[in-house]
Amino acid sequence: MSVVMDTARFQRRKYLNIMVLCLSVLMTMFGLFWLVWLLWTLFSQGLPYVNSTLFFKATPPPGGTGGLANGIVGSLVLTVTGVLIGAPTGVLAGTYLSEFSRKSKIAPVIRFVNDILLSAPSIIIGVFVYEIVVVPMGHFSGWAGALALAMIALPVIVRTTEDMLRLVPDNMREAAAALGAPRWKVTTAIIYRAARSGILTGVLLAVARISGETAPLLFTALNNQFWSSSLNQPMANLPVVIFQFAMSPYDDWQHLAWAGALLITLAVLGLNIVARIILKTPKMRK
Repeated sequence: MSVVMDTARFQRRKYLNIMVLCLSVLMTMFGLFWLVWLLWTLFSQGLPYVNSTLFFKATPPPGGTGGLANGIVGSLVLTVTGVLIGAPTGVLAGTYLSEFSRKSKIAPVIRFVNDILLSAPSIIIGVFVYEIVVVPMGHFSGWAGALALAMIALPVIVRTTEDMLRLVPDNMREAAAALGAPRWKVTTAIIYRAARSGILTGVLLAVARISGETAPLLFTALNNQFWSSSLNQPMANLPVVIFQFAMSPYDDWQHLAWAGALLITLAVLGLNIVARIILKTPKMRK
């Protein structure tokens, strides 16, 4: 009797396993279908308009010829400036949470606020920076856009840095402390070196996160139809150019919008691939 019951139970588990496996495969294929469709649409609509003009000429007036050079350069400037602001702050905050506040009562509060900022809509951050920077200055500027991007990148870097530092074994900290090394020396010379690939991965993921943000830049950096290298003035940027050109009734602007969307997608995809390769490099060496 027990053998029959065990056989029946085994068959039920086998069928349930097959059913769940098939459902998982179907859901995976469902997700991949939309991803492939999205990439196919971007390549089919944008690739024909990717040429040298796109990278060397500024955005044109309606009916004119031009490219996205000022938007590309502006996006690079805003992204690099935002990362230069957010990365050191995020790494230091993550270091504090991991190394210096394990028994502190304020650490859970900081993590909670960081999680809220991590999930906050980017448009809210844009409105916030608009109120504290743009309104007092009296005009839009690249600095306001970089600050908004830095606030979006900050929680990503904080979370990644803390997680990567916590993965470093405590034996390394104890061994260095036993040799008489001060706490700051242990952190900078040993802990950072052990977790540098993970920290760099967090920075790259933050760059990928802010590369295509449009909403906060609409309230901060706005846009500029001409070349502008000054962060004190409104600055052209690829996401806002794509938004404006895609909504326009002009075919030439819409073509440039498709090409710009393809460039941003490839950039974000490339950054994610590089981040994953860097994160897996230590494991491969072992």
